[in-house]
Formats: sequence, structure tokens, C-alpha cells
Amino acid sequence: MKSLIIIGGGILGASTAYEAAKAGAEVTLIDRKDPGQATGAAAGIVCPWISQRRNKAWYHLAKSGAKYYPALIKELVELGETETGYKQVGIVSIHEDSKLDKMEAKARERKEDAPEMGVIERLDAGQTKALFPHAGDEYGSLYVSGAARVDGRAVRDALISAARKLGAEIIAGDAKLIVENDKVVGVQTEQQEIFADSIVSAGGAWAPELFGALGLEMDVVPQKAQILQLQLDDNATGEWPVAMVPFGQYIVPFSDGRIIAGATHENNAGFDTKLTAGGIHHVLDKVLDVVPGLAAAELTGASTGFRPSTLSALPFIGQVPEHENLFAANALGSSGLTAGPFLGSQLAKIAMGIPPDIELGDYSIDEVFRKV
Repeated sequence: MKSLIIIGGGILGASTAYEAAKAGAEVTLIDRKDPGQATGAAAGIVCPWISQRRNKAWYHLAKSGAKYYPALIKELVELGETETGYKQVGIVSIHEDSKLDKMEAKARERKEDAPEMGVIERLDAGQTKALFPHAGDEYGSLYVSGAARVDGRAVRDALISAARKLGAEIIAGDAKLIVENDKVVGVQTEQQEIFADSIVSAGGAWAPELFGALGLEMDVVPQKAQILQLQLDDNATGEWPVAMVPFGQYIVPFSDGRIIAGATHENNAGFDTKLTAGGIHHVLDKVLDVVPGLAAAELTGASTGFRPSTLSALPFIGQVPEHENLFAANALGSSGLTAGPFLGSQLAKIAMGIPPDIELGDYSIDEVFRKV
């Protein structure tokens, strides 16, 4: 039986642990629960098909992530994990007509290779408001029925719970690599040493510090996101579609009137967890311009999270250079909730010596490491 140690318990590490345990590996998942973990702070939209990003490798990964979700959720429910935070509710992408024209053309072009998109429909302002009651009268939208909402914390917790049911051990702690004769053989936490055949880094924005013991720097940096929680006196919100609005903002309705709105994309902020007036203003200004009815919602909270990012804005995955039993994936950025579970399944495969379903060369790990 192959043994794996996975460092990092966000959506990527949780998925890796689940997939490896499902495949029969002996799995240990270690997480130190850093404040601002992206997965725990985030709620998001699974709808990569209408993105205007041109990078084909990114789109293939995100598209595969969206397609992967329904089967994964079915497996989790069969294991008793019914609170997954995932639901297909569709999306209304609310923009001006010129942007919608491009978005619709791209969506219809991609539909042939992605039937899971479901219905694609151009809506005027009135039709948009009928689906998303607090939308304004100025903008129409593009509706895609196959889109889904995701609560990052819920799906992460479901994956970890399922992994535990399949035999994985979950440990809270700060993992440091154990190196013997220039080979990584295990990790040390505050309480114990653990050894395994393969060591897997899935530490998100905090991952670079793990590799100092090897004389390596990893080019991953945190991108700060500020996210708002709103509350409406409306019990029907759980059936509303999610909404995308201009300037990269999103609105994710959950049941019982809970609304998540976000998010900022702040570079060079480090791991500063404080909420700022400018960040909150930015989110509200963009969201309320398109969905003015939310102005009456109660602002019940806000949080910060740190997306792991690289200059290329493309995730990477593979064997860490010159370390045959050390593996890593990272830099999902704002695509974490869409692509994280699928990429975790691929990370589990390569750590277990199983051929992955993606071309690793498209997500090269070599260029993100350098010796110091």
C-alpha cells in the first residue's frame, strides 16, 4: 500500500487526500489552519465556459473541474456527506450588451465540447430581474443553466470527512520536511515524526516556506481577497442563480437569505488580514451599481482570504525538481473552487505513480522553483 503525507488542508489538499484514500493509499493530511485560508473564506461560481481568458491550458483545467463536480458530489453523498455546499442553480452574467455579445459567442462556441453547460439564453433586464429579483433595470444578462455555486468551507469539510471515513488520518500541526541523505523521507510536526513514500505540498499561499529546508524558493505569492456577507429577509434565495457583475465581482445567494458578495484582487498586500474601507467600498460600489436592490440588505460580516498566485496566473502541478518523491500543485488563484477538486485528483494520481488525465507539461512545475 502506498503511503502519502499531504501538507495543506484547503480544497486542493482535501481533494488529494480523499482521492488517495479512495484509491487505497495510507493517507495523512496535515494542516495548521492559518488565518485567511482561501478555501475557508470563499464562496464561488463554477462556470468557466463564459470566461474570456484565452489561455487554453487554464480553460481545459477549469472546464475539467466543472465537469468533475457532479460525480464527486454524488460520491460524497453516498458516503453520507450531504452538506457539500455545491448546487447547480445556473448563472446570470450581468453586463452591458457589448460584453454580453462576446460572452455569448464564446459560450456557444464552447457548448459543443461542453454539453454540461446546459441551456444558454440571452436575457433582457426584465428577464434577468425575474431570475435575480434585486437586479437593476439597466443591464441584461447571459444565463447558463449548468453553472453552480460552491461554499468552499462546506465542500472542503465534506472531502476531509469522507477521506477520514476511508481511513485517512487528519492532523492539526505545522509540518516541516525531514531530509535524510538529500532525500525527503517524511515530515515533523510539533508532536511527532511521520514517514511516507510520497510527500505532497498543497499549502496554497503559504506553501513556499516549506521548501526552504531544500534550498528552494517557490514563486507563489498571496493575493488578498475581501469578501462580504449580506442578509436578506427572503427565504427563496437558495433557488436564485449566482450572478457575475462587471469588474470581476460576484454574488452568490445561499438559502435563508444569505448572500456572499466579492471580491477584491489585491496584490502586494502580503498576509494582512485586516478589512479595509477601500476594499469594502470597492465590492459594494461595483455590486450595487448592477444589483441596486441589495442596498437594503444587512451587512452581517466580512472576511479576508489569500489566493495563491503566480506571475503566469496558471496553476502548476508535478514532481518537485530533483526530488523524486516530493510533489506539489498550487497557484489556482481565483479558480480554486472550480478546479481545486479535479486538480487534487490529479495530484493524488501522480503521487501514487498513476498516469494523470492531464498533460503535465501544460502546467509545468519546473519554472516556479529556483535554488537559493
